[in-house]
Amino acid sequence: MMKKYYIGIFILLLSVSACSKKSLPGKNASLQTQEFPPELVHFKPYKNNPVFTGTGRDTWDRTIRERGYILKEGDSFSMWYTGYNEDREDTHYLGYATSADGINWTRYADNPIFKKSWVEDMMIVKHEGIYYMFAEGRNDIAHWLTSIDKIHWKEQGPLDIRQSDGKPISPGPYGTPTVWIENGKWYLFYERNDLGVWLATSTDHKTWTNVQDEPVLKMGPTVYDQKGLALNQVIKYKGKYYGYYHATAYDPWRDWTTNVAVSDDLIHWKKYPHNPIVSGNKSSGITVFDGKQFRLYTMHPDVRVYFPSKDK
Repeated sequence: MMKKYYIGIFILLLSVSACSKKSLPGKNASLQTQEFPPELVHFKPYKNNPVFTGTGRDTWDRTIRERGYILKEGDSFSMWYTGYNEDREDTHYLGYATSADGINWTRYADNPIFKKSWVEDMMIVKHEGIYYMFAEGRNDIAHWLTSIDKIHWKEQGPLDIRQSDGKPISPGPYGTPTVWIENGKWYLFYERNDLGVWLATSTDHKTWTNVQDEPVLKMGPTVYDQKGLALNQVIKYKGKYYGYYHATAYDPWRDWTTNVAVSDDLIHWKKYPHNPIVSGNKSSGITVFDGKQFRLYTMHPDVRVYFPSKDK
């Protein structure tokens, strides 16, 4: 009788274990949804993309390139973009455009708005009434500019980035600067040859010190980002930080994609397991909250908009 009792208990335990294992996929899916809400990762392209391109004519902005940036303030959208025409000169200049709906754009009549130096791969953050632009200059050296009206910009010079011990970082490119401001501290994400993303902080946005001297966001081990990546934007949503980044699986570089990662502290990042969220060489993605929902814009090699999708 005792033997049958123990056999029964054993079978019951096996049954409970099996049920627990069967429930894991559902739990994992729920956890994944909490970490990566659908409204931040599932998008469908606007049917009339692209919404903004280079002119294709013999103008200063015949071609546009990474990373443009869009801010929505009140009822209007502002976009800054990099234009160039190598038949005229090799310098990349800063352009400006506006829109009432984020789809139909009007170029500023007096473009380019900044002609003193090379401005490429820029992002903008507004803080205490001042617009701060962080961008790449010639040879992928990051610099910063300021403005009070979004159109007239003052050059502030190259970013001074230090190692964690206070010594200057090693010579070479440092680009795709992305800034986040919180509780009086400025956070700067930057790449070096698109081989990883480093994080430095500052209290005066003039001198930046690495949090650590190795990347906080590394290439791989996944295939889609094993050959290059750079961070384009950080947003905060429901208590978590989301980083939108571009990446490639190829060397030489080509076919860049748009991807996302999540963090609780801006240092430790977890990549979305279903990256990329946009493929087909549409990269330098950023999100813009339009008052109702997040839109995703890819900014290279032209500007395309994507709206939240419930299909995935």
